[in-house]
Amino acid sequence: MGQWQYWSYLCRMNALLPNIRHQSHKELESYFDTIGEKKFRIKQIQEWIWQKHAHSFNDMSNLSKDLRTKLASDFSLPALVTDATQYSSDGTVKSRFKTFDGHMIEGVLIPTEERKTACVSSQIGCSLSCKFCATGYMDRKRNLSYDEIVDQVVLINRESEKVFEKKLTNIVFMGMGEPLLNYTNVLKAIERISAEDGLFMSPRRITVSTAGVAKQIKMLGDDMVRFKLALSLHAPNDAKRNQIMPINETNNIKVLIDALNYFYKKTGNEITLEYILFKNLNDSAKDAEELTKVFRQIPADLINIIEYNSIDAFKFTKPDEDDVQQFMDILATNKVNARLRRSRGKDIDAACGQLANKG
Repeated sequence: MGQWQYWSYLCRMNALLPNIRHQSHKELESYFDTIGEKKFRIKQIQEWIWQKHAHSFNDMSNLSKDLRTKLASDFSLPALVTDATQYSSDGTVKSRFKTFDGHMIEGVLIPTEERKTACVSSQIGCSLSCKFCATGYMDRKRNLSYDEIVDQVVLINRESEKVFEKKLTNIVFMGMGEPLLNYTNVLKAIERISAEDGLFMSPRRITVSTAGVAKQIKMLGDDMVRFKLALSLHAPNDAKRNQIMPINETNNIKVLIDALNYFYKKTGNEITLEYILFKNLNDSAKDAEELTKVFRQIPADLINIIEYNSIDAFKFTKPDEDDVQQFMDILATNKVNARLRRSRGKDIDAACGQLANKG
């Protein structure tokens, strides 16, 4: 029994058809040998899947009807579908996507004059339970497969072309879930997104954000990835970070500093720190001084100071404007490259930390 026949047999025993997008070139060659078809058909099918983004075998018009019927009987072609779309007054677009097995995830199109950025999810729910993040209060159902991640980008790009008549320029993995806990699928999705026979987007325009999984940060360095990395820091010391990010108990700031330095030494890629300001928690002058000390230990290009977006389950609020300005002034005095990032899409629960399938 050949490799493809064995895999097909296992799937059929479980009443499933193998996903054609998960088949390697070698597996497809084995399949086409089995059915007596020419192997150049593989290239045609892959073009339909990864460049034309066909979601049905019937769409593959340069294949014979018999072959399309045969493919449909032997493979599945599951894909995300847009379940709901919301449009913010500031131009932000939030899309809720439905998976083949009935789960919901969200992605966001964030437009500016210079950029059209897709914020995509990597998991259905999240296991890290960060106190300020709506997704953190959801159970993690499962990881998204790499093709589901690619589907998000494709569908958000279509929305960008429809609304703004421009293609996506950037992608950030800052949606639902922790990307580094879905390591293989995230990297494979980025590989497909940046491939010449895929979306052909430069990895330098892709940023993966992590709550801080040190082991996987080092693994990114070993794998010599080419995309940018963002660390969700959100506190200047372990005591405060433990209060809002349980992951800090096993991945503390010192461990993360070591991991980020390792990542930079291996790749030279841009690193950004993300820091949400919470009133009377991490927004004092002392906090700004401590944050400066952390920043100087990491080869980071920038700290994004982020406006907090309230969620029902978290008791904190955003600081007063005067306190925000004082915090920024201290960073500037200490020659820290920091940028205040105003939230987008708050009126449709599409801003940072608000994704929870409420749309």
